[in-house]
Amino acid sequence: MNGAQDQQRWMKTALRLAGLAYLAGGAWLLYSPGPPPLCPIAGLMAALFGLGCWIASRAPLQHWPIALLGILGQAAMTAAAPPASSDSWPILAADLWVIPFALVLRASWKEHVGRQRVVSPEIQRMALRARTQYGVSLEELSKLSPLLLVFLRHNGCMFCREALGDLQRHRPAIEALGVRLALVHMGTDEQAQSLLAHYGLDDLPRVSDPERYLYRAFGLGRGGLLKLAGPTVWWRGFQAAILEGHGFGRIVGDAFQMPGVFLIFHGEVLRSYRHQSAADRPDYVRLATIEG
Repeated sequence: MNGAQDQQRWMKTALRLAGLAYLAGGAWLLYSPGPPPLCPIAGLMAALFGLGCWIASRAPLQHWPIALLGILGQAAMTAAAPPASSDSWPILAADLWVIPFALVLRASWKEHVGRQRVVSPEIQRMALRARTQYGVSLEELSKLSPLLLVFLRHNGCMFCREALGDLQRHRPAIEALGVRLALVHMGTDEQAQSLLAHYGLDDLPRVSDPERYLYRAFGLGRGGLLKLAGPTVWWRGFQAAILEGHGFGRIVGDAFQMPGVFLIFHGEVLRSYRHQSAADRPDYVRLATIEG
């Protein structure tokens, strides 16, 4: 499971658990011997919010207002609750759900920022004027045939090497679709030549981008701690480096730079994949398939 799927899974689980907790708390308040009409009203609101959390769990990032409502509502209820009242324990216990709500909001905001980071098509077309080691620009290659442009992480990264292994394995299937492969990397051409030769990909057109102009032009930013060193990334790194034998090497380029994949035809981006985690493993054949 890649990083984006893993993130979606824990957010769905958190919202479902929150929904169950609020439904249970609402039921307790509805049947509580507390002073009317406070408990019935609070119980009904908690139950409705629990139902909203359950519905929002189907698409957490799109239903971020539920998480925001949960944080604001919980803050209001906590402020209004008597500090030593036995009747207020469900409200105080529900304070714990502020943490997953805040994480959902953070993930939604980062996705929004990621979308805003995507620059205009004009900027992308200018970036595609970058020339490969053959002297042909990426834009010219995209006019000859659809171009699957793969932005790599730094050369020493095990996920960069894993990606090259995947491209080596899937290259016949991609080219059978009439799609040409091209690479963007952050090292020198000599450094890339050495690494790509190991995977039999040194003949692919490639662009050296040590200043990461192309990365920025295609909206590929720098990753944070969870994207680069979260638990899933560590496990996937062990799989890629040790179990699959790709190993790792000296950092060449920005170790925080995130990769991505773009299907380009006549200078236009037809499909894109921006990694949510360094451990993401795109389906290159699917990305190279031009749907009618």
